[in-house]
Amino acid sequence: MSSTPVSRLHLAVALEGTGWHPASWREQVARPRDLFTAGYWADQIAEAERGLLDFVTLEDGLGLQSSQYGEPDGRTDEVRGRLDAVLIASRIAPLSRHIGLVPTVIATHTEPFHISKAIATLDYVSTGRAGLRVQITARPHEADHFGRRTFPPINLAELRSPAGQERLTELFDEAADYVEVVRRLWDSWEDDAEIRDVATGRFIDRDKLHYIDFEGRHFSVKGPSITPRPPQGQPLVTSLGHQTVPYRLIARQTDVGYVTPHDSDQARAIVTEIRAEQEAAGRAGELLHVFGDLVVFLDDDQAAAEDRRARLDALAAEPYTSDARIFAGTPAQLADLLQEFAEAGLTGFRLRPAVAGHDLPAISRGLVPELQRRGAFRTAYEADTLRGLLGLARPANRYSPRLSASLEPGGTPIA
Repeated sequence: MSSTPVSRLHLAVALEGTGWHPASWREQVARPRDLFTAGYWADQIAEAERGLLDFVTLEDGLGLQSSQYGEPDGRTDEVRGRLDAVLIASRIAPLSRHIGLVPTVIATHTEPFHISKAIATLDYVSTGRAGLRVQITARPHEADHFGRRTFPPINLAELRSPAGQERLTELFDEAADYVEVVRRLWDSWEDDAEIRDVATGRFIDRDKLHYIDFEGRHFSVKGPSITPRPPQGQPLVTSLGHQTVPYRLIARQTDVGYVTPHDSDQARAIVTEIRAEQEAAGRAGELLHVFGDLVVFLDDDQAAAEDRRARLDALAAEPYTSDARIFAGTPAQLADLLQEFAEAGLTGFRLRPAVAGHDLPAISRGLVPELQRRGAFRTAYEADTLRGLLGLARPANRYSPRLSASLEPGGTPIA
């Protein structure tokens, strides 16, 4: 490794049920009976905040979890069912003080107007710690839940074909428009639009509420929002990518992109591609974080971590596989790997605990102190907002008169 000190890393955790391994719910620490209670999620997020992590992401979807791509698999020996991620975050926000809350939202079948006000509300409830992870879906049975569109069956091999890539591009272009609408709606109230002057009877300044007038292939949205501009101005927007098409969404519309390299050379190549896409999108001067995703089995020695993984695989009756690299080892070994990946250009990491009840505390109480000893992670929270934790400035409002001359049309004031 290089002798040049590695700058401080950013750390997040991805919370999914009782953990990312499908047999995790069968562990003694898993608490499967509590999974659909607010207390369970409050405890998970409190543990992550104890570790001074930047934020947590909350998984969500429009269909039951499945161990195979596409239609539900009918298995009854794995966790099925989940609570709504945005509502979990809103319930837990008042119980936490510093950590960011980033629920998953599905762009393909939901309305951007509804999500914009939900995340803006979360930003108010959390006093500036909200974000979202935008996700797409091509699953036919999930489209059937809504009845507004149909998708033909598709598998991973078909997705890699030219026709599959075209279909994927269409869905990610729709997601890019979705995020653009959400961002414009967040800006549709200027920061000082609320007057609240009892003496004059004026609550808002109508000239500081704006139509967004968005017209695109996928959405036609007038605006303005019904929710004032969020405390952060623009809550955090994040997305996961595995190839060029989703990398383009990351580069065009997000503040944090999650990627899944399996070694440092692959990490370097992915970062290079995303930076090129970022420049092509006209965002070369903006801070865009690229986080590496890893599934983690953490124990005091490597053999114990590997044995635990093997035991869980046996309970599941098949080896666990993932899009992300699966790490089984000690906190010190993981710290070595994270610093190696950071030298390849990653600015942070989103860790997926294999068993939440075991591996999340191992992150907060084992990995974090190890990184702190190396000077590679904070020793206290140093900002009051999620954007602040990530070094992201609070953006100016695009509809502010002082910016309107440099922005594309779409900010006509309400008469």
